[in-house]
Amino acid sequence: MEITDVKIRRIMSEGRLRAVVSVTLDNALAIHDIKIIEGDERLFAAMPSRRDENGIFRDIVHPVSASARKMLEECVLEAYGRHLAVAEAEDYSL
Repeated sequence: MEITDVKIRRIMSEGRLRAVVSVTLDNALAIHDIKIIEGDERLFAAMPSRRDENGIFRDIVHPVSASARKMLEECVLEAYGRHLAVAEAEDYSL
């Protein structure tokens, strides 16, 4: 599995939600609504979820191994960091 594209869809500055991201795998499958959350100790990627009839949030899609989760999260957070760096550089150039 190769992550072939990461798109930062929305950036937020208030609350713990920092961004909403879409990821494309192998130029064939898109995963939308991955959230970048500011945790107590670090940023992390939360997979898309839906509330079930009992009010519990359940992931719609998720990595099935720790190594796949780590690879996905690292790729998403790197793209987020690059996006912020570009946005900051553009603000300084104005």
